[in-house]
Amino acid sequence: MILHEKISAQLPEWRERVKSLAKEHADVVIDEVTVGQVVGGMRDIKSLLTDVSFVDPAEGIRFRGMSIPEVLAALPKPDGADMPYVGGLYYLLIIGEVPSKEQAQAVEAEWAKRAEVPAYVFEMLQAMPRETHPMTLFSQAILALQNGSEFFKKYHEGMKKDVYWEPALEDSLNLTAKLPVIAAFIYNLKYRDGKTPKWDAKLDYGANFAAMLGVADQKGYADLARLYFILHSDHESGNVSAHAMHLVGSALSDAYYSFSAAMNGLAGPLHGLANQECLGWLLDVHKQFGGVPSRDDLYKFAWDTLNGGKVIPGYGHAVLRVPDPRYTAQMNFAKQRFPQDDLVRLADLVFDVVPQVLKEQGKAKNPAPNVDAISGTLQYYYGVREFDFYTVLFGVGRALGVTANYVWARALGQPIERPKSLTTKMLEDAVAKAAQPA
Repeated sequence: MILHEKISAQLPEWRERVKSLAKEHADVVIDEVTVGQVVGGMRDIKSLLTDVSFVDPAEGIRFRGMSIPEVLAALPKPDGADMPYVGGLYYLLIIGEVPSKEQAQAVEAEWAKRAEVPAYVFEMLQAMPRETHPMTLFSQAILALQNGSEFFKKYHEGMKKDVYWEPALEDSLNLTAKLPVIAAFIYNLKYRDGKTPKWDAKLDYGANFAAMLGVADQKGYADLARLYFILHSDHESGNVSAHAMHLVGSALSDAYYSFSAAMNGLAGPLHGLANQECLGWLLDVHKQFGGVPSRDDLYKFAWDTLNGGKVIPGYGHAVLRVPDPRYTAQMNFAKQRFPQDDLVRLADLVFDVVPQVLKEQGKAKNPAPNVDAISGTLQYYYGVREFDFYTVLFGVGRALGVTANYVWARALGQPIERPKSLTTKMLEDAVAKAAQPA
């Protein structure tokens, strides 16, 4: 298998680099932790290691050092498609190199071989109450696959630590192959005819998802699926879903246990709900004005929203200080294909007006749009309008990045994560000591 061969070739050098850092340079100071960071959710504490992606405040997410525009331009595309193979992105995340078309297709072929979902998973989902949330079904289906874990089996047979990554890679490929099928089944079960989808080996990852979802414009939606899964694949290791998978995986839980935990974190309103809230706000504005308002009307409406104690979703980011390149990529996609769509026009007008309002208000450090400001709008255009399903879509994409990180964490022998806690009294004592004259 091409990914196995490439990792095997890289591992000796990577292990030596990590060993040198751990043994010879362990006392080098990287950062200082403040009381505000301790009580404020560990925000901005530099304490995680990943080479898969990095969020540059001035440029946005970089996958293996490449910006979003660079990734979209460099990765190979299926014949007749405008967006790259998802398999090419997965190759880049895991191997750290831009694949050839043949290498991207080799990953797609691996997924095709592994995409069959056991019947009992579908039966379990069908047995759940009809009103069950799609993310609950998604997480349950992931856990239901755990009895097929190669890592779990090999670990209990007594494998050596330096080969942990091999069954971790097997599990990751098996899991990522099955997720589009599971997601499409949940969509059909909740909102359509309940039909069990089938993977077509002649189609790539994105085209398969479009076909299994039954979207009317399958060619257009296949390109959107490719773009959406690529853009949502990874975002450093500090966000809740990525960190949850890293944390649970550090206990040597297999990819299924770990990814289910990641999805339970993604289901939280402060993480995976933002795209729904952004689209809902746009629809509310559209309804109030009976269409796309004038610039002056939207300016007043934005101020009325803020003065009413409400927020405008989709604007601001914990790290970025520029418009999110993931937003830009999706807006460019929409403008090239359906520029006259009312919600696209409205989202573009919001981009023109809202940052100005937020700057005038003076509270937002970064008033630029993030990825969520537009992602739901594109799904809505293609007829995928069930808001509760959007986080499942996010989860399918996020699996690509977090499993890549998971494989490398096992390959490099990263230890169990165990930060030290302090009491409130200890923090108060530290503050009092710092206030004393030198």
